[in-house]
Amino acid sequence: MRRSLGVGGAVALAASSTAATSSIGIGLGLMAGIVGLHLPAILGLAFLPVLAIAGGYGRLNRVDPDAGSSYRWVGTALNPWLGFLTGWVNILGTIVFMAYTTTVTGSAVIQLFGAAGVHRVAGLTLSPDSTLQCTAIGMVVLIASALVAVRGLDLAARLQKYLLVFEYLVLLGFCGYGLFAGDQPFSFEWFDPFAIPSFQALAQGMVLAVFCYWGFESVFSVGEEVRDPRDASRGGFIALTVMMLLFVLAGTAFQRVLPLGDLVGNGAQGLTYFGDRLAHQPLAALPLIALTFSAAASLQAAVVPTARGMYAMGRDGTLGPVWTRLHPRHRTPATGTLLITALAVVLALLSLVIPTVSSLISATVNAIGIVVALYYALTAVAAAVRFRHLLRTSPVEALRVVVAPVLGALTLLAVGGYLAWSFYDSADHFELAADNGWFELLVPVLMIGSGLLAAAWARWHRRAPYFTAGFGAPDDDLPAWSSPAPTGTGSPTGAS
Repeated sequence: MRRSLGVGGAVALAASSTAATSSIGIGLGLMAGIVGLHLPAILGLAFLPVLAIAGGYGRLNRVDPDAGSSYRWVGTALNPWLGFLTGWVNILGTIVFMAYTTTVTGSAVIQLFGAAGVHRVAGLTLSPDSTLQCTAIGMVVLIASALVAVRGLDLAARLQKYLLVFEYLVLLGFCGYGLFAGDQPFSFEWFDPFAIPSFQALAQGMVLAVFCYWGFESVFSVGEEVRDPRDASRGGFIALTVMMLLFVLAGTAFQRVLPLGDLVGNGAQGLTYFGDRLAHQPLAALPLIALTFSAAASLQAAVVPTARGMYAMGRDGTLGPVWTRLHPRHRTPATGTLLITALAVVLALLSLVIPTVSSLISATVNAIGIVVALYYALTAVAAAVRFRHLLRTSPVEALRVVVAPVLGALTLLAVGGYLAWSFYDSADHFELAADNGWFELLVPVLMIGSGLLAAAWARWHRRAPYFTAGFGAPDDDLPAWSSPAPTGTGSPTGAS
């Protein structure tokens, strides 16, 4: 694959993957229903373990940039089974994310039509809460995003830069104005995490908030396509910090403008309602346009790292060679990109059994949050094991790449585990509903269980060298299977 990305493109990819506008537009209402008027507190608190884990990601990428990122690093430092599981749940989680984001994107487009006065098309009444309509429109955007990703990473990054500039200008303008124009009384208690009603609310709020930051690590999956590996690390840290500032600003502004009931009650249309409270048309439509751009950019930013992850797994022999086929001209994993898009389309169609957009978002976000906490924690532990020698040779550096990642991992495992238990304990029967705890818990269980079965198939049927070359190698003694493929030459499988 070509090394075509610089630090600006890395920031754009990481920021688009986290999709701040989408997280603000749909996530704040969900979190407010759990933590009340403590959005700034929970968003700031969740940033700390993610930042700690990001230190481990950055150091791992600096010494070993790889398209597989956490799949590769966990397999090398800890155990190939855990490494495969990390890559597998990351891929499945992203495909599920793409499936429900198609619905979110379609909902934003229909809301945008409504703001423009278009409420019926060909005799059909458009509804932003119709999962069928939203999914159909979103799938068109998803396919278009995948085709751009096939064309090249540099083109995708340039497109995302323009979208991000517009999104952030709109967010800063409306949220900044809302801080002063809002009529809800300001309170410093909003920033106090100890004032959150219960530990269960804290745990569930933390998982949802961590999910808002999810995606910054996607920049490390293009480590083989970044001109300097340090640019990927810089891009991830810059994007993560900007996300935190935007989230805290938006959480404060939303609570200044909207009463708690309105914030919770508007759910997936929270950003639209926020814009309507602050401005008249056509200015009130700007946040909705930004939300549409953010959802579309996040679809493209999701398919890019997922295709690279499966490319790395195919290159190691844990998945089939179809995932390693590169476009003959653009040198992107085109076949994998299109296959992943097809899988997301199929899953989006299956998700139509859940009747409303809000229910789909709630069930999926809660479930993926547990999986994200798991593979973030595994990657953080891998960094600590890989660089444990720094505890003796460089204690200051060890604080950043050993101690802090371990503390972040323990935090995420604690809140993720507690949330999983609360889901199990909240119901006494299974029901296909977003508020049924057993249904929410079933999603991460299926992801992990299918990962173990797929790992067993790769280990004993495919006989992938990934599982037999050893693990726990130091930085200067990596096993042969883990070396990045050489650039500039072709191979029968397309790994170049």
